[in-house]
Amino acid sequence: MADSGKRTLLKISGEALAGDERFGIDAPTLRKVAAQIKAAHAISSQIGIVVGAGNILRGSGIGSEEGMDRTTADYAGMLATIINSLALQSALEAAGLDVCVQSAIPVQEIAEPFSSRRAIEHLEKGDIAIFAGGTGNPYFTTDTAAALRAVEIGADLLLMAKNRVDGVYDGDPRKTAGLPLFDTLNYMDALERRLEVMDSAAVTLCMAHNVPIVVFDLMAPDGIVRAIRGDKIGTLIADTETAYVP
Repeated sequence: MADSGKRTLLKISGEALAGDERFGIDAPTLRKVAAQIKAAHAISSQIGIVVGAGNILRGSGIGSEEGMDRTTADYAGMLATIINSLALQSALEAAGLDVCVQSAIPVQEIAEPFSSRRAIEHLEKGDIAIFAGGTGNPYFTTDTAAALRAVEIGADLLLMAKNRVDGVYDGDPRKTAGLPLFDTLNYMDALERRLEVMDSAAVTLCMAHNVPIVVFDLMAPDGIVRAIRGDKIGTLIADTETAYVP
């Protein structure tokens, strides 16, 4: 197996797993994502994954739409990430990979409790480690969970694989046509511009620990492979003077 020596945390948009549907898990899309991850694993064997839950529910939105309070809605969202993580585990195992799921919320029948030490052990022997249950606390998004896990496992790179968004724009490209796409941004620019591609807590955490971020479209051809390989794709957010840059 070729191995770049990098340890990568991949954040996958839950919404992307629905494919062309608005809800649920689309099996062909899940298989495509698993195939991308398998190809990336052949390049860099140490890959951790956090999956969002937007294909099942969006925690903060439920409070206003369904009358749930924010804390309850966020816990429901964390449980939805466990569903997605188990589905991804099954698809990756069907593709021939060894996979461990760790959860921030105790579900001992189906996942290990999260432990950075155990996660690193899994990664070092070539297992895929999927981190479910968000941070285990309400009021934090899965973007923040991804940044936190990246720091905890000592990742060299955080890949933010988005749903039909191919990088960071100066606004929302799904609402306004013709916006410029940034090739690179430093952390402070991303924070000060209040760009909504990921939450500020995640960017701040990566900035504090010099973890570069690549934002790209999950379904771009060979997107995950290209991002891990260091090809030009999407938007790089980093302090290029001090951080590892792919």
